[in-house]
Amino acid sequence: MNKDNQDFFWPSYVDLMTALFLIMLVLFVLGFKMFTDKSSENLRNIARLQVEVQEKRKLDEIKAALSRLDSRYFQYNEKYKRHELLVDVLFEQSSASIPQRSLVPLRRAGQELSRVVNSVKGADVKYLIVIDGRAASFPRGDARNITQREYALELSYKRALALLQFWRNAGIRFPKERIELIASGSGFEGAGRTGDVRDRRFVIQILPKVGTLETRQVR
Repeated sequence: MNKDNQDFFWPSYVDLMTALFLIMLVLFVLGFKMFTDKSSENLRNIARLQVEVQEKRKLDEIKAALSRLDSRYFQYNEKYKRHELLVDVLFEQSSASIPQRSLVPLRRAGQELSRVVNSVKGADVKYLIVIDGRAASFPRGDARNITQREYALELSYKRALALLQFWRNAGIRFPKERIELIASGSGFEGAGRTGDVRDRRFVIQILPKVGTLETRQVR
């Protein structure tokens, strides 16, 4: 190899090695970044799954507690996924006043519901409890200019509201910060209407909610 070739070879060789080094450096940086990004994603997924597992356990605890509602007062309707109050309340026609004979069992039912929903502890545990009232028939000769549906919705809502207010006046504990208790009326409508004595019962929808649990920040 003559001197001219040597002068050309070594700079070219150095340039080639430098280029290869830079390529390896870039690949290393990209690989390291992909690894750290994937690692952070895996840590976030693990933290999210831990939260979901804790929430699932809490929901299972709530479900187990609700299953222990006293069967003298509550029955779970598996078909419609709801609780039905077994106390028969025979309202006078077009009346939303709870009959005197129904007050004691309704108070006991409210106390039982309060006991169960308050038995699951945790600031993240909240409930929406909906009292659904019913109406059975439209009175003949009603002088008001009102449709049957409007009549039924208004009356059934007033009946549900009467039960809600009765429970509150009886001192039954439904803490506002954890339990939202609302009244509604389905009138003549609603799933599961049978046309028999069960249509005189209230339907209690108990919707538990477990808030997102605190997790440590993953970087």
